[in-house]
Amino acid sequence: MSVGKVRNPWLVILFSVITLGIYALYWFYASFKEIKDFNDAGVGGGVGLVIAIIFGIIDWFLLPAGIATMYKTQNQEAPVSGLTGLWFLLPIIGGFVWTIKVQNAMNRMWEANA
Repeated sequence: MSVGKVRNPWLVILFSVITLGIYALYWFYASFKEIKDFNDAGVGGGVGLVIAIIFGIIDWFLLPAGIATMYKTQNQEAPVSGLTGLWFLLPIIGGFVWTIKVQNAMNRMWEANA
């Protein structure tokens, strides 16, 4: 069982803005891959990336749902769920909140299992 990379959520946002979304695509790929590598569940990096490119809105719900599943396999209460994607309904600020909540949830799991 490998653990994922701890990332600063503010840097994820900054790099995504600076690269006009290219880093965000990499981040989706890496996040889905890390979750799949950790607990052998979820869509994995390649499928997560394709969904991000073609149907981006689905990843808003799919990534936090995958994180929730990861927490459940560790018998822990998940800090995010598929409903976390609803943050995107708030213009601009919702994307910030969503990214911070999702990345922090992954960071806590990676740090606990390092």
